[in-house]
Amino acid sequence: MQTITPFLWFNDNAEEAVNFYASVFKDSKIMNMVRYGEAGPGPKGQVMTASFQLNGQDFIALNGGPLFKFTEAISFVVNCLTQEEVDEYWDKLSEGGEKSRCGWLKDKFGLSWQVVPTILSKLLGDKDAEKSKRVMSAMMQMDKLDIAKLEQAYDQQ
Repeated sequence: MQTITPFLWFNDNAEEAVNFYASVFKDSKIMNMVRYGEAGPGPKGQVMTASFQLNGQDFIALNGGPLFKFTEAISFVVNCLTQEEVDEYWDKLSEGGEKSRCGWLKDKFGLSWQVVPTILSKLLGDKDAEKSKRVMSAMMQMDKLDIAKLEQAYDQQ
């Protein structure tokens, strides 16, 4: 049982966000949507909260109004085995959002993501400090991470 669930505060577009995230991640489902009724406080029929899963990870979304915004202080890491996965998640999540350095992006809702190949930690954690330094230097030049270029930096003599 998952004991910690990320809770995402949206202004008024939680339903759109939940549907978007469920379309990006293959093993996802929307479990429940609770809508505001006659008594408010939100517009009647608008989603108040939504519970959903992305790749088996539980989340809750809330339409809570404009009081709070997402910042880069919180992000979600998408671990990818292949370049194809990196490309797919990068393209889908960044559409309408903002691309940044080192695999970071903001989606169209302002939520920050890191799209990271799983091999990166192995390359950066190598006992050979020169190898890991070259990988770090290569990564710092990238927006979307490129596994082949990271491995090339690692293998340089």
